[in-house]
Parts: sequence; structure tokens; C-alpha cells
Amino acid sequence: MATTLPGTTIEVSGITKGVSRSLFDGMFAAGGITLAQVSVMTGLEPYLIQNWIKRGFVSPPMKRQYSKNQFARIVIINMLRESLHLDRICKLLSYINGSLNDESDDLIGDSELYHMYVDLIAIDGGGMGDSRAMHASVQQVIGAYEEPMPGARERLAKILQVMAHAHFATLSRQAAEELLSRLE
Repeated sequence: MATTLPGTTIEVSGITKGVSRSLFDGMFAAGGITLAQVSVMTGLEPYLIQNWIKRGFVSPPMKRQYSKNQFARIVIINMLRESLHLDRICKLLSYINGSLNDESDDLIGDSELYHMYVDLIAIDGGGMGDSRAMHASVQQVIGAYEEPMPGARERLAKILQVMAHAHFATLSRQAAEELLSRLE
């Protein structure tokens, strides 16, 4: 059964460890991607993406090309906005990466954060519903992460847990709406 990669319209045969990495590697093999491509792959209107850039949530593209990290940032915001307000998403991303429009202060690149997130939900749903299982799954996903500064690993673990909870909140809401539609 096909499913979509979180925050995108990209269909995959299943959410498995490494699936987002291999897709991103292929998409960015020749360099950046255009706004039209970002729009198609996220289902977002171009004006919304441009608005996020104007508001400083995403850095501007270079020569009209979006990088892997810029695309990942857009995808992360897109997937989280179904369960969190935009100001809370910005706070979450700032917690791990400082200024949203400056990659030089990032504790982890947005594409790597997204890949870790996808890997987390691929591992038994990220341990959802059981705090010990989620902690173990997060630790497994961030295993090789090298802290650029003390405390970065702990921040990353917290961010991934919030992202996993937001993901499952979205899935629960969608399931509830589907069940409700069957009542009508």
C-alpha cells in the first residue's frame, strides 16, 4: 500500500528507514530545485512558500533554486502545520537551529533533521504511546549524531519527540475525520 512521505505529496511504498535520504539524494543530484517543483512535491501554493520566505521562516533561494535544506524546512513546516500553529513550529525549529533564516548557527541541517524524523516514525511508529519505547527509538535514530556543542544531542532528542507526537496527532485527527464522515 502506497503512502506519502510526511509533509509531501511524494508517494512511497512504505515509510522505511532511509527512504527520505534516497529520495532527496535523487532529487538533488543535479543541484537545486525550482519553486514549481517544490510546490508540486509539497502540495503548497507558490505564494505560501514565498510568504514563508518573506516572513523569515525559510531562507531565500539562490539563483531561483531551492537547496536540500530549504526544501526540508518547507516540508517540516508543512507537515507540522496540520497539528501545530506556525508560531509554535518556528519556536520548535529555533530551539534546534537558532535563527530560522541563517544556517550558520544550525545544530543540525534541516534535511538531516527531516531524515531522522522519517527514520523515527519508520521504527515501530517511533514508540508512540510508550515513553520508554519512544526514548529508545529516538536514541537509536540519533545514535551517530555528533554534537557541535554540549547539549545539542538532548535538544535534538526533544525536537524529534515533539515532531513524532505532532505526526501522530495529525494521523489521529485524520482517522477521526474519516470515521466521522462514515457516520453521515
